[in-house]
Amino acid sequence: MLLGYARTSTLEQKAGLDAQRESLKAIGCEKLWEEQTSSVGPREALRAAVGYAREGDVLVVTKLDRLARSVRNLGEIVEELEGKGVGLKVLDLGLDTTNATGKLMLNVLGAVAQFEREMMLERQREGIAKAKAEGKYRGRKPTAQLRKPEIKSLLATGATKRDVAQQLGISERSIYRILGEV
Repeated sequence: MLLGYARTSTLEQKAGLDAQRESLKAIGCEKLWEEQTSSVGPREALRAAVGYAREGDVLVVTKLDRLARSVRNLGEIVEELEGKGVGLKVLDLGLDTTNATGKLMLNVLGAVAQFEREMMLERQREGIAKAKAEGKYRGRKPTAQLRKPEIKSLLATGATKRDVAQQLGISERSIYRILGEV
């Protein structure tokens, strides 16, 4: 059985969700799960789809980024699917893990994505080192530290650290750090 999964990051992307739904229906997905959540948010529909899948089923997505957050996350999902005897199909890549070529392609794509990520991080580190050497890099502005007088004033009125953090839009941990309690 073909099982479809569609996801968009925001409610404004309704057209994207509609397009995914139509693509999944067009190739014959008998059951669809869809959700509108960011890639870092909880993905209950994905959990439900993987939980529902049985041996011989194929989970279908339109694009790889609709399924996984990272190479590691993709590996975890694929491992869980393989453990259940469930295949994975990614439409825009023509990828199908129910055959040996598809499995090879998935591993190659995963390795290339991981390589590119590592190269990007290396370039970023080099750029930061160069900027530091030229005196142009100072790091992130210490936003919470700038609000130290305001934090102390609010705490003096009897507000809790949690209340102050919420009111100022900073973390409670920042307040502890500012007060030297960490």
